[in-house]
Amino acid sequence: MVFSSLLFIFRFMIIFYLIYYIAPIHLRNLILLIGSLFFYTWGEPRYLILILLSIFINFCLGKGIEKYWESKKKKLACLIGAVFYNIGMLFLFKYAGFFIDIISLATGRQLPKLELDLPLGISFYTFQILSYVIDVYKGSIQAETSIIRLGTYLCMFPQLIAGPIVIYKDVETQMRKRRYCMEDFEEGLKVFSIGLASKVLLANQIGYLWSELEQAGYQGISTFAAWIGVLAYTLQIYFDFFGYSKMAVGLGRMLGFQLPQNFDYPYISRSATEFWRRWHITLGAWFREYLYIPLGGNRKGRTRTYLNLFIVWSVTGLWHGASWNFVLWGIYFYIFISLEKLYLKKWLDKSQIIARVYALLIIGLGWIIFALTDFKDMKNYFSTLFSLTGGSDWLYYIRNYGLLLVMGIIFSTPIMRKWYEKQKDKWVGILAVFLLFWASIYFLVDTAYNPFLYFRF
Repeated sequence: MVFSSLLFIFRFMIIFYLIYYIAPIHLRNLILLIGSLFFYTWGEPRYLILILLSIFINFCLGKGIEKYWESKKKKLACLIGAVFYNIGMLFLFKYAGFFIDIISLATGRQLPKLELDLPLGISFYTFQILSYVIDVYKGSIQAETSIIRLGTYLCMFPQLIAGPIVIYKDVETQMRKRRYCMEDFEEGLKVFSIGLASKVLLANQIGYLWSELEQAGYQGISTFAAWIGVLAYTLQIYFDFFGYSKMAVGLGRMLGFQLPQNFDYPYISRSATEFWRRWHITLGAWFREYLYIPLGGNRKGRTRTYLNLFIVWSVTGLWHGASWNFVLWGIYFYIFISLEKLYLKKWLDKSQIIARVYALLIIGLGWIIFALTDFKDMKNYFSTLFSLTGGSDWLYYIRNYGLLLVMGIIFSTPIMRKWYEKQKDKWVGILAVFLLFWASIYFLVDTAYNPFLYFRF
């Protein structure tokens, strides 16, 4: 079940929120947990046991860390157990097959294939529960005394499948007591509608362009059409993930939670470094807090700093998928971020226009590495981008998608946000959100094309 579906909007959402608000306040975490497990089970029934085990095992290990607080060895053993279990489950389902293939290639021996379906949301909820156990170990928070609250935190349906990655210490107080009011519910509904429109009216429609290029074959298109494809995928993946995150924040607001924002107009960035402060903010914060800083950050000299960055960006790439193109994508950003740290950033700061052109070029080409898992396709696409291949096919894409691309460019900047913030409580702002919602519903009824790109990570 996905947020941008008629089933979710007109059945699950209505029934769940009615039950949630009718129930006494002290039962709402339980209702949210049950509803979230139902939501997850609808799409992934056979892997429900994994998330239930994650709740139970990490609850026990968190309590164990607190119980053995005075014993460094036992406390550390609980932490190691949590890391091995959580990373082990993620490795088994997401990376084991990939590494078996690498070993087969390296040794020349054909090892048995391991083909397991990737459980929905495992990359996201694994990071969330790891942050909880690590923070208990560090003494940043106390171990949760209620398995219902911990389960609710981990399984909360707005952010269960694709984030944002919520750190327990940021919502600990809200898990015990949160504010319920009509103003928050209405605001959450508006935010949800904007996210829905971003996904359905922009990401889905622009996605058709990228699909058509894929069907045409990357060697059979003109250079100009290939660059239009770069723009299309750059906008599609942004509005796809931004739309999901926006809907998640809105749904959380309707539940009484203040979930973190995951995007801050990343395409207005002036460097790769700034881009990663604005894109998938919660993932970047997680890696900084739980990997980069524990590795030593920038506190142990220049060489160690760049080694730490290399580790972080390699893992960042691999986190997105068990494929070499994702590893390459992570290293690609490592190279540019390192160059910016060394000397490039001071030159970029001198010109806003050149810096933004540079950033958009780096980001857009990076998305091609991200999108194409087949290196032959990637080679063909980059060859087309820089080979000055002629053709008039680009006229078709401009004619059919030009307006959408212009709208995507405009809405990926803060221009419309400034207008909306002034108008959102006035009739014109309310009418705009109302029309966006029902336009989205119309398109959902009219088409079956509704993928979420980040669900595969």
